[in-house]
Amino acid sequence: MAWFFTEENISGSNYTLVGESAKHISKVLRMRTGEDITLVSPDKTQYECKISLITQGEVTVDIISQKPCENEPDVFVTLYQALPKGDKMDFIVQKCTELGISRIVPMISARCVSRPDEKSLKKKCERWQKIALQAAMQSRRGIIPEVTPCISFKEAAEQTKQNEKTVFFYEMGGESVKKILNGTKPKTVGMFIGSEGGFEQSEVDSVTAIGGQTATLGKRILRAETAPLAALSIIMYETDNFSS
Repeated sequence: MAWFFTEENISGSNYTLVGESAKHISKVLRMRTGEDITLVSPDKTQYECKISLITQGEVTVDIISQKPCENEPDVFVTLYQALPKGDKMDFIVQKCTELGISRIVPMISARCVSRPDEKSLKKKCERWQKIALQAAMQSRRGIIPEVTPCISFKEAAEQTKQNEKTVFFYEMGGESVKKILNGTKPKTVGMFIGSEGGFEQSEVDSVTAIGGQTATLGKRILRAETAPLAALSIIMYETDNFSS
């Protein structure tokens, strides 16, 4: 299942991969000429290809067929994730990518214990983007989810104005996602998930004041790395994105 992304749209009957993709094909997967791989371009076109040439640092493929990639959900979900402790964010990025997230926005909320400096945050975001790429390849996504630079909670709240629906998952309770969506299928959804300490009431109020709705994940308290996976799964289910 060799699945790769191109940095630009493809035109013509062949394409040459370079850099990490070429290295992965030749050195890690040890593929040979004549073997099949799939490429997905930024315009979500899926190309079935056959390797025609492998040289030092380059892999050239012949385009056999193409079609729109049908592996993407029809709802664009942005995760606003308050930074958890340790390497939990690695896990969150990986699994949310597999489940169909479109964008991940790390943020610093009032109760975040993890508060890396700017230099460390930049390195972390670069690593998270690589994790998203690897998970997108493994799960055969049509896009690579974007992991944005880390922002403040206030900035994240301001961003939600561009979402059709904003769901604020709050440990103190709220409505079910089913009731919030009420049978609708919004095109864009923003979801807020807290760190280990949850959210301050003032943070909840600031998001609900601009149209966000508080939601519950049930009576049990989930870990910081479990909550976003449960929340995203529910949204995907309620918008019919777990159907074949």
